Amino acid sequence: MTVEQRILAFDHLGKKINGLSQVDFEDLAWRVENNNNWFTPDHTKSALNGLSEFLNKSNLEKWIAKYPFEEPKNAKEIGILMAGNIPAVGFHDLLCVLITGHRAAVKLSSSDTYLMKWLVKELIEIEPEFDSMISFEEMLKAKDAYIATGSDNSARYFEYYFGKYPSIIRKNRTSIGILDGTEKEEDFVALGQDIFQYFGLGCRNVSKIYVPNKELLIKFLDAIEGFQILSSNHKYINNYDYNKSIYLVNGEEHLDNGFLLLKESKELVSPISVLFYEVYENVESLKSELNEINEKIQCVVSKNAWFEGSSDFGQAQCPALEDYADGVDTVEFLINL
Repeated sequence: MTVEQRILAFDHLGKKINGLSQVDFEDLAWRVENNNNWFTPDHTKSALNGLSEFLNKSNLEKWIAKYPFEEPKNAKEIGILMAGNIPAVGFHDLLCVLITGHRAAVKLSSSDTYLMKWLVKELIEIEPEFDSMISFEEMLKAKDAYIATGSDNSARYFEYYFGKYPSIIRKNRTSIGILDGTEKEEDFVALGQDIFQYFGLGCRNVSKIYVPNKELLIKFLDAIEGFQILSSNHKYINNYDYNKSIYLVNGEEHLDNGFLLLKESKELVSPISVLFYEVYENVESLKSELNEINEKIQCVVSKNAWFEGSSDFGQAQCPALEDYADGVDTVEFLINL
């Protein structure tokens, strides 16, 4: 199978996703949510829409054209240990392995089994030759290379077992928002999308904001009232109630709008239902601070992307094909094996 055939197959998969009937989508979304209560139908739809955005012939061809690409003389077997924090989060790694002509041995997260298996099933129906290129395994032993995504703790485990093989091992990362005081209500709402989509479980979700003054926080909380619907999810609101009770018992200062807690902290990764904030003195000092923790940050958002290296509010969960996790070029890694 040539790269052109593989691109065409993924293009057809994108069309398949776009063409799902309402009845078929509802059945799929129900099964996905049954596998993981965090994955609501709205989140499944968002994840599928995100995939279909780049699963088209034009985008795939432009993406691959950037590389000195040749069909591998001896296809390698790549072990992929997938995360399961948001729906189909491991699909991009699978795409990278298959598009470069290698074989994928996949260990799924128990949190995201149904949607990933559905996507693979649909892909094989479109192009049966993929059947011999994809396997689901519980133990990934003696593969030619590995791509593993997990926490800082699991990364140490991955490095111990896979360090002697070519590998990409990803650790904890999170995303941040930077405000300059010129934001309007619509900017805060877009930032809210970056914070709340997938309940804040993704590494591209904003878990901390940097503000020039605390007065801006009140305007932000007022503007995001529309996200109150989050409180209807029992898992989310249980986290909110728990974190609120901890702050109250410990007498820790915080702001509260009934479904989100704002707390000043030097930490980057906030609990579910909590958004950390930090007041910065000036842009230059903030840049210096962020440079020191760059390896912990997945992406940065700001109004109209004014902050250097950032994306616009509302775009955190809209990565392009070349927006590789942890900034490590997965395709380059694979074609150089």
